[in-house]
Formats: sequence, structure tokens, C-alpha cells
Amino acid sequence: MVKPGHLLSTTFFLSILLVAYCATDAGNAEAEEEEENKAEGPVTYDARSIIVNGKRVLLFSGAIHYPRSTPEMWPDLILKAKRGGINTIETYIFWNGHEPVQGQFNFEGQYDLVKFIKLIHQHNMYAVLRLGPFVQAEWNNGGIPYWLREVPNIIFRSDNEPYKEHMQKFITLIVKKMKEEKLFAPQGGPIVLTQVENEYNTIQLAYREKGESYIKWAAKMALGLDVDVPWIMCKQMDAPDPIINTCNGRHCGDTFPGPNKPNKPALWTENWTAQFRVFGDPPSQRSAEDLAYSVARFFSRNGSMVNYYMYYGGTNYGRTSSSFTSTRYYDEAPLDEYGLFREPKWGHLKDVHKALNLCKKALLWGVPTVDKLGAQLEAIVWQQPGAQACAAFLANNNTQQTQTMNFKGQQYRLPPRSISVLPDCKTVVFNTNQITTQHNSRNFVISEIANKNFNWEMYREVPPTETAMQSPGPKEHWILSKDTTDYVWFTSKLELEERDLPLKKQVLPTLRVASEGHGIHAFVNGEYIGTDHGSKVEKNFVFQKPAPFKEGTNHVAILSFVVGLPDSGAYMERRYAGPRSITILGLNTGTLDLTENGWSHQVGVSGEKKKIYTEEGSKSVTWTKPDQGGAITWYKGHFDAPEGNNPVAITMTGMGKGFVWINGNNIGRYWMSYLSPLKQPTQSEYHIPRVFIKPKDNLIVIFEEEQGSPKEVYISTANRDLTCSVVSELHPPSPRLFENKGGGIRPLVNDLKPKAELKCPDQKVISLVEFASFGDPFGSCAAFVQGNCTAPATKQVVEKLCMGKPTCKIPVEAAEFGNMSGSCPPNTPKILAVQVICGK
Repeated sequence: MVKPGHLLSTTFFLSILLVAYCATDAGNAEAEEEEENKAEGPVTYDARSIIVNGKRVLLFSGAIHYPRSTPEMWPDLILKAKRGGINTIETYIFWNGHEPVQGQFNFEGQYDLVKFIKLIHQHNMYAVLRLGPFVQAEWNNGGIPYWLREVPNIIFRSDNEPYKEHMQKFITLIVKKMKEEKLFAPQGGPIVLTQVENEYNTIQLAYREKGESYIKWAAKMALGLDVDVPWIMCKQMDAPDPIINTCNGRHCGDTFPGPNKPNKPALWTENWTAQFRVFGDPPSQRSAEDLAYSVARFFSRNGSMVNYYMYYGGTNYGRTSSSFTSTRYYDEAPLDEYGLFREPKWGHLKDVHKALNLCKKALLWGVPTVDKLGAQLEAIVWQQPGAQACAAFLANNNTQQTQTMNFKGQQYRLPPRSISVLPDCKTVVFNTNQITTQHNSRNFVISEIANKNFNWEMYREVPPTETAMQSPGPKEHWILSKDTTDYVWFTSKLELEERDLPLKKQVLPTLRVASEGHGIHAFVNGEYIGTDHGSKVEKNFVFQKPAPFKEGTNHVAILSFVVGLPDSGAYMERRYAGPRSITILGLNTGTLDLTENGWSHQVGVSGEKKKIYTEEGSKSVTWTKPDQGGAITWYKGHFDAPEGNNPVAITMTGMGKGFVWINGNNIGRYWMSYLSPLKQPTQSEYHIPRVFIKPKDNLIVIFEEEQGSPKEVYISTANRDLTCSVVSELHPPSPRLFENKGGGIRPLVNDLKPKAELKCPDQKVISLVEFASFGDPFGSCAAFVQGNCTAPATKQVVEKLCMGKPTCKIPVEAAEFGNMSGSCPPNTPKILAVQVICGK
């Protein structure tokens, strides 16, 4: 026995022993064997877990944000989450979506919070409501409405009376709405946890004593709302009692010091399934193996809730994303942006949930011990006092080498950095590093119908030349726009004489603009001279381009743009954007400072104001045949709905930056010209929800800020019909092949030998075997390569077992495949890799 660390603290051992021995009777523990997700009674907690209807529960939660999808998508997303072993749905509440204008509320469409929570309830699942109302979430202004910035003397998220007044009013409104609809668990609803504030420890010191007093006030305010379910604060180590402090991160099983009081459970509110991306980022990844390891680790070390952030990321429609955040959000989640299963992440997490549920009795009612059984080897064993319930978690923490552990007289092979789960302390039903579920790859198929003929037309805006001085210098961008648009024009004029201009005609003066973000497009005398922008890391930048200044009157027009308000940090009400100094370099008479030259301002672009992205609004301007492309240009076309029912995407090839509307619905910002270090756009395909599309004659409008042309834009449908499996001779059986019975586990089938399993989506069947090798193949789904050895008959065997079927199982046994060719590495288990195409 070794001294436990982190979650398995000495304090925890004392508390868990107490609750284990004070359990009313063994019947309570036995009742925990069944999934009971109906929350129709009080919700409390002890040191081990949340307690619903008097029963401890393990919570497997998936984050799905209601405004990042459409109401028509919600039932399918929730059902797919449930099929993945998720029993809880978590969401933030988005204040600026619900109250975009002070006193004017929106609870309709994508903001129909009540409908969303009721759908969770209909699926017999729990709900976690993270009210904030600051939510961060890579959401515009962190969810705080812009109008709050203009409240006199306000300081966000501090012991500041104006802020506290408005925060309390909104949270009270949401709580009242939930109570009226009877959505809290004690009322028979699904909500079992509520959160106030969000990761406040990260900025608390910036407010000094006002930070500490604010968090105490927020806790007292929340508790006074009498929701009768526990309140949580994430990443808040000093969360006032009885509020539970929770962990956010990738590996809370190792990084979380635990609850701040011994009577509170260990909860994980954000297990990041990948990393959100900002424009300019390369792809982000997190493996299914690493996710599963982190979950098994946390639950083995006293955790009782994990929330995947995100389980479905969705889309930042319109202008909802925060600074520089891409329109696609957490596409690498178990459900991708289109709501399709991302395998093996979805299936592997389903398996870890099943494995942990097989351990549930021991986890919820047992007492843990930790034994070091070798270098970087440990066994965490949960044993219920006076009962047979026993679950073991065998961990190999060596990141490079497979190791063998001797546990209770048996030898267990553990791949590098993995945990094997033994729900009866004998039988391995799951290893975090050995995936038994299938893999897949997403494909985009160009639609013949939708791309027949867009009949593009264009309307090009003219930079304003208004000269009536509105202020000596340029005003701050957000003060002007009030976040009603991304765009503000700054215009000025100046007189130049011949002697001011360079003597060499081939030399042009340079326009320099220092900006506080996020970007600008510059025009001189109506001519577009270029664009520049900052980044997520550094918003400020300096634009410098040669410009065609002339003798006489010159007009300078700067279109300043932003890409969302910031979503984090202290003193968010003091963030600024837009030009701060403008100069002309290279004049014969020296540098000319235009900063105080007198500037006019125009909020937004004219096409926005006229709503030319709608059928009616488009009639207010004259459209012409498109040319080769120009800045600040609108493009209009029509298309018919793509074939089938698969999700729809538009690929913005040839475009620079702007917005896309489908039948008046803004599907978000595109930014093709901002390349990642890999010299590729961060995002090329943009999701068009099917509900936005009519069968015929759909209006598409593109606002292009730069000089792109839509001639290469195309619409496609997304699928995951390319399906794979990779299983070795030493893979454990799937936990789906076991069940709890009589205080132990038993197999549901007689044959538990490794098998490669394939299942087609959407009632399709396997129509082609693209790759099959039994030997030492390598690579990944859609990119397999044959290794040094293979069984030549592999493909024939797979075709016989799988062709024309919606699902099949292939035994991973040498006898199935016959003779080998090539030279297989000695003492190395053979691997079966299969790649198939599913079709009608």
C-alpha cells in the first residue's frame, strides 16, 4: 500500500470509509446496479457522488450548446449522446442571446431553452445548467450582452453594484423560468446541478479584495434562489460552502487536488475532447485513447462525474463567436459539426462508460486501495466492505513500453500509458489504449443538383466619401458599432499639392494605419489598396501599403472589422478595437499625420442595412454580371436542395473573408485567406443546416470583404461511409459483451475472442472492401498501408463475411486467414486492419 495522492487524499479515505460503513443497507448498493435517470426527488451529495432520489449516481455528461445547432437537430444529437453512454446533457446559458437588447428577451428558435431541457427530460437523461452568466465558451463577449458595457460605472465580474444587479436579475429570470416549467429534479425535471460564475479563479486576483467578496456574494445569491439542487463553481478552489468546486482540463485525475471540503464529491465539468480553433490555427486533435485514459483515471481516483466539453460542438452561426474563433466549433468532438459519429472517439468513450458502469457498485459503495506493483505500475482496487463487489483499475503509466503486471496471482499485459478495467477484479473488459470499436473518416461529396447553375450576380459597394467631420480623430470601433455589426467605416479627406507628391512617378506614398484590432480594408480615392489584421494572440497590428495619392482632393476610407468580442480575461468592459493612428509616409514634404485630420464614421455596410441577403431586401439594389472579383462585394445566386438527407456544407474555394446567408439565415463568418502554418485555411467547409434549405430555388448571398470570386464555390453533402476496424490478437473483448448479474459480471456470449466489428450508418450495407490485411499493417482509417507481412487471403475472407451486409464481425485469428507472406516481426501480435465503403 502506498500513500495516495491528489484525489485519493487521506481526507478522502476517512470520508469514504464513513459513507461506506454508514450505508443504510446493501439494498441501496444493489439498487445502484440499474440505470436510474429519472430525477423526481431531492438532489444532494456526499463525499462520493451526487445523490438523486436517495441514490448515488455516476454522471457521464456531454456538453451540447443549444444555440450552436438548430431545434430540428436537438432530438438526434441528444439521442446519439444517449446511445454513446451519456446520461447527462450539460449546457451554458447564453445571456446575450436571450437578452440582446436590455429588457427585450428571446427564448425562441435556437434560444428555446425550455424546449431543449424538456427534450433532455423526454430522453430520460439528467441536465446540468451552467448559468454563469459569464460563460466564456469562445462565445461573443463570453455571453455578456454588449449593452451592459454602457451601464454607468460598471465593472464586469467584480463586487460592483451595477454588474451584480443585472447579473442577479438575469439568473433569477432563468431560474424562475425553469421552476415554472418544473424542470428542476425535485419538481420531477431533469436538472440535477447548476453552476454560477465560471473559472473565476483565473482572474480573481486582478480584482483583489473585490474578487473575493464578489465570489462570496455570487454564492450567497445563487443559494438564495432555492433551486434544491447542488450548485457548483468550476476551477474555483475557494468555492464557498456548500457549493462544490470542480475541475476543468484534460487530466483531472492527476491535476485536480480534489474538493475543498471532505464532504464534497469530485466532479469534472470540462474534459476537453480536443481544442477549439481560431482562424489561423492548424488542426487540433485529441486521441480517443487519451480521452478514455483520462476518464478511467479520474473515476478510479474517486471521480464520479465527467462532462465532455464538447460532446457536440456545432456551429457559431452569425456573429456569435468570440475573437477570431472559427465558425466550426469543436468539430473533433465525439459528434462532429454535422452531428455525425466521429469514430473511434464516440465508440471508445461508449465502451469506457460501459466498463465503468460494470464497476458501479464497487465505485459507489466501495473503499479504494492503491498498490504499487512495479515501476510505473499501480493497481487501484475498490472493494465494498462486507460484500463481493470489487473493481480494479490496473495502470501502466510508462508512456513508451508495454508492461506486464502480476495482480492477484494473474499476469496482465498493459500497453503503454493505459488502464485496464476489471469490474470483478479478475476479468479485463476494457483497456484505454486498445480500441475495439470501429473507426471512420468523413467525406464530402459534391452535389450535382445543387451546383448545376448558381447564376451568380454581384453588387459592389462604393466606399463612402462623406467629409462632414464627426470627430477630430477616429472613434473607438465598438463604441460606434455597439456590436450590431462587424464593420465601421472611417473616412477622411486631404488636399495635396504637386510638391507634396514623390518626384519619381513610379514611387507611391504609403498609407500606414496602426490599429487595435481586429483588421482593416483600406481604400484611397476609391481604389482598394489592401487588407491586414491581427490575431487571437495579438490583436494590434500595423497596416502599410502603397497608395495612389494624387494632386488635389484625396479621400481615405478605412473599413475596420472585428471578428467577435473577447470572451475571457479581467476587465472585459475595457477592450477596444479600431484604428488609433493614421499616417502617410513617403511624401516629398515628409510624413503626414492624419490621426487628427477630422474623421467621419459610418456603422455597417449598406448591404447589411438594406438586408440584401433576403429575397425582399435583395430587390433594393441593382445586381450586375460578376467580374473577376473585387473588395466589399455582394454575390447572389440560387440553388436547389442537394440529393438525399445527408448534412450539407458549402466550400468557399476562391473566396477571401466574409459572411454567407442561406435564405436569409447567416451561417457564420468564413475566412479563407487567413492561412495556418500549414498554408491551408483553418476552415474551408461551412455547415448549412438542412432546415435552412427549401426543395427548390434557395437564395444564397455572400458578402466578400476582399477580392474573392464565387466561381469555385460549391455545395456538397457530408457522410462517414468510409468505415474501418483495427484489432489485434491481444485486444480484450468489448465491455458491451458483459452485464452485471448477482453482484458480479457475466459474459453475454460464449466467444470472447477478439473480433473486428463493422457497422454501416443509415441502413447502408458494405459495398466495397478497400483494404484488408492480417499481419502488421500500419496507418489509420483512410490511410492504411500494408506492412512487412500479411495473409494474402485476408481481403477474400473479409468480403465473404461482410459484403452486402449492414454489419459484420471478423474473428482476429490466424486460422481464419491461412498462410502468411513476408516476414512478420517475431513475438509481435498480429493485427487485422479493414477498410470498407458503405453504400445503398
